[in-house]
Amino acid sequence: MTGELPGPWGAALYETRITHVRRTPLRHAFQYRGYLWLVDLDRLPPIPRALRPLARFRPADHSVDQRGGHNVGQSRGHNVGQSDDHSVDQSDDHGGGQAADQPLTLRQDLERYLAAQGVGPAGGRVLMLAQARSLGHVFNPLTVYWCHGPDGRPLCTVAEVHNTYGGRHRYLLLPDERGRAETAKEFYVSPFFPVDGSYRMSLPEPGERLDLTIHLERPGGRAFTATVHGARRPAGPAELLRAAVRHPFPTLAVSARIRLQGIRLLLRGLPVQPRPLVRPCPPADPSRPPDQSCPSLPSVQQPPPPPSSARPDQEEVPVP
Repeated sequence: MTGELPGPWGAALYETRITHVRRTPLRHAFQYRGYLWLVDLDRLPPIPRALRPLARFRPADHSVDQRGGHNVGQSRGHNVGQSDDHSVDQSDDHGGGQAADQPLTLRQDLERYLAAQGVGPAGGRVLMLAQARSLGHVFNPLTVYWCHGPDGRPLCTVAEVHNTYGGRHRYLLLPDERGRAETAKEFYVSPFFPVDGSYRMSLPEPGERLDLTIHLERPGGRAFTATVHGARRPAGPAELLRAAVRHPFPTLAVSARIRLQGIRLLLRGLPVQPRPLVRPCPPADPSRPPDQSCPSLPSVQQPPPPPSSARPDQEEVPVP
């Protein structure tokens, strides 16, 4: 995508259709509609105060450094719900600086992550596709960042995955010219799949259309596919109100749908897989290099809970 984002707020809303298809060990499919934001991290939409209950962009909703009890994993690829809190609201910050005692902005946190991975700084525009915090709640199963260098050329793509256990993981992708990349699965998402196999992702930067596809490849073949398709609309007061009316309580609805599908799979007899227990990252220590602020720690397998207490999670690859 080239040029500025459209509309009075310099951002876009995509009316989306999300589809999940499980192929093994039993077949299960569903789809639902919603909407997603595409924003420039340096020019976040100046949402009027009266409309901010419907859309806020808070760094703490994505950054491990500002959520000391939550773990972020990091991995590199190659070609081929939380409730409201009192963290900083960046909706009117526009990616600018802040006092030394304030949290990092969304842009600064992402740049810190890229530096820890030996990539960047991006230097150029960074676009983020995500759900905004709405009505005091946020849950982003998948957030995608398209990072550009100072010359405007694509530098990398970051896929940020959240699960319903409060964990999150970032995959650093170096996609080909069609936005395709492959990376090992390293994060527990669904209680019905173990942490194995690999993701084949097609995440081209959106324009008039949004078209994302993620496949989970496991020993024996393709196990799961998720797609996101949408049409772009310029973000502004009228479009936000229209989306809110068509899709009320958008992030709560995503969480509810995920759990409903999980319950259906439990009732069909699909066994729950053990969940690795990973010690949470401590709060970031500014005196330590970013790549050492959360060292890798051994994982311990947790026995699967009985069906009555199992916590249904994403069908697998968590697209919102």
